[in-house]
Amino acid sequence: METITIIGTLAAIFTTIANIPQAYKIIKDKTSKGVSAGTYLVLLIGTSLWTAYGILKSDWPLIITNSISSLLSIIILILHQIPDRKIKKVNKVLSNSGSKK
Repeated sequence: METITIIGTLAAIFTTIANIPQAYKIIKDKTSKGVSAGTYLVLLIGTSLWTAYGILKSDWPLIITNSISSLLSIIILILHQIPDRKIKKVNKVLSNSGSKK
């Protein structure tokens, strides 16, 4: 594998997983206080444009990673708009579903 391909692949992976800690923190702490919706809106626009670029170039790695990044940004933006009391309910449902076997 060429160095440029390795760098591109690593960049795509890290960009894709970058949103996961924030989404996890919102659910764990049961609040979205301190989260900048503007940051995630700009990130969503950027990853959506990268997805469109990937579609135009038929570049599946770009399409897949940026689509996932866009989805994670959307999740964070939705969580940001949910009142804290409802995030607590979401967290409770997730906790209960994880403990059932």
